[in-house]
Amino acid sequence: MHEFGREDRVGAQMRRELSALIPHEVKDPRLGMVTIQEVRVSRDLSHAKVFFTVMDQSRLKETTAILDKAAPFLRRRLGECMKLRSLPQLHFEYDTS
Repeated sequence: MHEFGREDRVGAQMRRELSALIPHEVKDPRLGMVTIQEVRVSRDLSHAKVFFTVMDQSRLKETTAILDKAAPFLRRRLGECMKLRSLPQLHFEYDTS
């Protein structure tokens, strides 16, 4: 039986928060429909890989660039929502599965 560690719980909460923040807080009109699939947080909680999918595959590079540019803003907004001493750096990756 797999026990959920702290990084799993933090990742699950980050996925919920980012799923709500991205469509409502990121004000870039080029950003299409983005779905956060999973957030994997490193054991030391310093980095988080955010796996996402998009509806329009042709705009994948543009969407990734927009999300990377918005990462500091999203991290700051996550800090307001989550009660953590330090928040992980966000790294966005397209989910190929």
